[in-house]
Amino acid sequence: MFTNKLEYYKTIAPQKAKELQKELREKISLQCLPSSPKYVAGADISFDRGSDVLHAAIIILELDTLTPIARSLASDTTSFPYIPGLLAFREMPVLMKAWNQLEYKPDVLLLDGHGIAHPRRMGIATHFGIEVDHPTIGCAKNILTGTHGELGIKKGEKADLVDNDEKIGIVLRSRREVNPIYVSPGYNCSFGDAYEIVMQSLTTYKLPKTTRLAHQWANKLRRKEAEEGYQEL
Repeated sequence: MFTNKLEYYKTIAPQKAKELQKELREKISLQCLPSSPKYVAGADISFDRGSDVLHAAIIILELDTLTPIARSLASDTTSFPYIPGLLAFREMPVLMKAWNQLEYKPDVLLLDGHGIAHPRRMGIATHFGIEVDHPTIGCAKNILTGTHGELGIKKGEKADLVDNDEKIGIVLRSRREVNPIYVSPGYNCSFGDAYEIVMQSLTTYKLPKTTRLAHQWANKLRRKEAEEGYQEL
């Protein structure tokens, strides 16, 4: 059962985790979304440095208006260490707890992290998407792997992120003359879908509204200014 797998993720050895990522890579699908999404969600994690307690928030928005309509907050403990490239194993259990609380699912989920823009193509967005069999997109603030060419200064300008001659993501100028963000499809979502949905989720800030709201609520939960559970807005 998936519950047992999540417990396994908390204690798996790092080398075994890398081997599992290589196995799951065979399941990656970058097919286009079947229709234009109506609802999009953002997910983020908050924790105190040195703590083994993680706090997750998933916020569902109506894509056309970016109006929040529901949220799910959850906390959980983990014993898996903070290792770049293996963050999915640390964050998956609490994210799944928040996901399972949702009374209905968004058409696509944006996660604060990478999709296939990962050395083994298995960032948190890809790993989570495979596990729940749902379309996902990774939207990260920092590059993990790959290189790219020149990028224009205007909002919406983009460049391919490439690793060993393989396109793995999009370097996106989300706000004029501000450092870019790194967008990559996670699972059951194409590069075109990822770019368009992130662009629709942007307002006047660097990060998509999905990510900003999820970040705010995860921090509120961590500070005990909000309670775990699901709520329609």
